[in-house]
Amino acid sequence: MIHIRRSVERGHLNFGWLDTYHTFSFGEYHDPAFMGFGHLRVINEDVVEPGMGFPTHSHRDMEIITYILEGEIEHKDSMGNTARIRPGEVQRMSAGTGVTHSEYNASKSKKLHLLQIWILPEKKGIEPGYEQKQFHAAHQKGRWHLAASPDGREGSVRIYQNASLKIAVLESGQKINHASAPTERLWLQVARGSISLNGETLSAGDGAAIQNPPELQISAKQPSEILLFSV
Repeated sequence: MIHIRRSVERGHLNFGWLDTYHTFSFGEYHDPAFMGFGHLRVINEDVVEPGMGFPTHSHRDMEIITYILEGEIEHKDSMGNTARIRPGEVQRMSAGTGVTHSEYNASKSKKLHLLQIWILPEKKGIEPGYEQKQFHAAHQKGRWHLAASPDGREGSVRIYQNASLKIAVLESGQKINHASAPTERLWLQVARGSISLNGETLSAGDGAAIQNPPELQISAKQPSEILLFSV
């Protein structure tokens, strides 16, 4: 069964410095029908104005993944990490018992476009942690590239949950499939472009909840970037 969550159905807030879309309930946006999917709790698509960002704030008991589409984000946290995250990189922060951090658009002239992803951890009270890895675009083109997993295999970042994130970059007309276990729950998110998913057209910002999944047959209608969560 495939249920499409259209981009225009998402929660949308514009604070001037931040233009944000929420796939699931978050902050001022609440929809009891979309509180998350499996272990996946948040997919926020954020566009941050130059030089602006999120001042120091706290998190706990959450696996947080940052994925950059355009621009650079400057990150600082209470664990002593200072970093810049760029397109092609994945950042994982395990909030665990508690962590504070800030995130700012590193550019004074260009907008920052990113996805903020939260996954519920397998247990509360783990030690906070940080990881950042670069994935070369060539490794994602025309194939699934494992970006996050519970054991860090294939060079992915490690998350403390039995969940995974795969990413694929497709050229126009390119096709890719995904065979799943019968009991697997999947969420597919189109980060950019437009695809056909088992005959259904999805465009940038669209998502799909997939349960008792058939084999996924995906073809790109235009250059596309897609994220596939097993949760």
